[in-house]
Amino acid sequence: MRSHTLTRSTAETEITVTVNLDGTGAYDNQTGVGFFDHMLDQLARHSLIDMTVRAQGDLHIDDHHTVEDTGIALGQALAAALADKRGVRRYGSCLLPMDDALVRTALDLSARPYLIWNVDLPTPRIGTFDTELVREFFQALSTHGGITLHVDMLHGLNSHHIAEAAFKSVARALREAVEVDTRKADAIPSTKGAL
Repeated sequence: MRSHTLTRSTAETEITVTVNLDGTGAYDNQTGVGFFDHMLDQLARHSLIDMTVRAQGDLHIDDHHTVEDTGIALGQALAAALADKRGVRRYGSCLLPMDDALVRTALDLSARPYLIWNVDLPTPRIGTFDTELVREFFQALSTHGGITLHVDMLHGLNSHHIAEAAFKSVARALREAVEVDTRKADAIPSTKGAL
């Protein structure tokens, strides 16, 4: 089983994340930030990565530390579950429509973190959720997961639809990338022999 549990504890947050790359997309995410929990549920469901997140953060200040630190912990847990990445497909992509929104994701489990984020959320908030935090989450996930991640919004009018399409698109690309390639299940997917 390619799984990992990680706890990250700081003066601002206490977060425990469990992931199982060979799951069915089961999820149980509780961060205290309702919209973010909904997005994490989408990430799990559409990547088929079982995910449990428990976060307690300084929400009396704002949601920033909780969202960013969850991205850090989730990225670290994914990297640990992938280990040396032997047998994975490595690359994934998805073009995902959601009503008015169309989001394209391409990613590489390269161990070279880089985020290209061409997503414009037209409102500053979705309910009480600060839309700037969508990018902050993916920046943390990319950096600490060692993922080259490109996310491009091709169309979109509604902030909720755009954000959800981004999470689902990344999820589908991640699902493809972490899958075991049965033709090369014993090989590191790089001519260098390491990722």
